[in-house]
Amino acid sequence: MAKLYFHYSTMNAGKSTLLLQASYNYRERGMRTLLLTAALDSRAGLGRIASRIGIGDDALTFDADTDMFALIRDRAGDCACIFVDEAQFLSPAQVWQLARVADDLHIPVMCYGLRVDFRGELFPGSAALLALADDMREVRTICHCGKKATMVIRRDEAGHAITEGAQVQVGGNETYVSLCRRHWREAVGN
Repeated sequence: MAKLYFHYSTMNAGKSTLLLQASYNYRERGMRTLLLTAALDSRAGLGRIASRIGIGDDALTFDADTDMFALIRDRAGDCACIFVDEAQFLSPAQVWQLARVADDLHIPVMCYGLRVDFRGELFPGSAALLALADDMREVRTICHCGKKATMVIRRDEAGHAITEGAQVQVGGNETYVSLCRRHWREAVGN
């Protein structure tokens, strides 16, 4: 039985590295995979999934208007597995479409993304994945104190935590820092 998986964490935990490694393992065994990533995150180039450690691969892109079920049905062919990076940017409807891929097309779907934003709130796509995924796996990373990081802050140019603003702002180490809940609370003044 194919399943819908959600691998979640904060920034800089290695989610994209794990996705690329898992896809490579399928391909090494002669199986085809389909990689998808959010069009709005083009830091590595449009339609490219890249890891901080230097590995990457090309991917199809999705945006808010993409019908994930139709895209995968039309492009997957004999795919052994579908991989979705930046899954927090999926809409709840798109998560349901990915569930249909697992249920109706019998293709496993592995989603990788952030659980919460810089305000400590769930992304809509992540909330839907937490509700619908057959299997969830936390990808762990650590805070500067050594405890497990579960939160992320967004920083301004001076390095101060920002507590308001749009939920989505693409950025990397220059913008975001992963922290344990205690240090996140201290950083945002909570």
